[in-house]
Amino acid sequence: MATKLQAEGFDVVVANSGEEGLDIIESEMPDLLLLDLILPGIDGLEVCRRLRRKHDLPIIMLTAKDDEIDAVIGLEVGADDYITKPFGTRELVARVRAMLRRVKINREHTEPLEHLTFAELDIDIPKRTATVQGEIVHLTPKEFGLLVYLASRPNVVFTREEIIRDIWGRADGGGDLRTVDTHIKRLRRKIEEGRAVPWSIATVWGVGYKFQMND
Repeated sequence: MATKLQAEGFDVVVANSGEEGLDIIESEMPDLLLLDLILPGIDGLEVCRRLRRKHDLPIIMLTAKDDEIDAVIGLEVGADDYITKPFGTRELVARVRAMLRRVKINREHTEPLEHLTFAELDIDIPKRTATVQGEIVHLTPKEFGLLVYLASRPNVVFTREEIIRDIWGRADGGGDLRTVDTHIKRLRRKIEEGRAVPWSIATVWGVGYKFQMND
């Protein structure tokens, strides 16, 4: 896999264990991580958990074919996307490029805005931080992009297809729409759960989601 990615023009660093991967990330700070669930020593899920405590680099998790449980758990602990084995080189390269392109576009698109400010919520876009009730909440790149996407147009409903097209970079709006649901759930847990706030990320049943200002 590394050789094929290098042939496509990517600089690739390979880790042979979870521990080695964590050390490499600290020293190299890559633009993106392809993370296999099955690793010697610390497994992929634990690597993902540890990384999310400190870093927000995009993570694509590699899961076994048709293992939905692994995919969902991977998203729950902080992966931004997943791809199931076996996969072809073209599919992998397309997913990597789409992820990198989406991160770049999101950052460029949001740079003209400085802040989104609501009661009990401040989103500092250049610094890519979200503060809820005076406390900085640590979000992954996808979670932060999703929050900005919804909060930039309060009370506007976005379909899951629109979200996966604009945030995940799937040109046709296709892909696993459950990815959107999982990220919404994680984002709610981080910014809403256990807090009395005058806004919410609301589900519009049968349609999608919106950043709702509550009366």
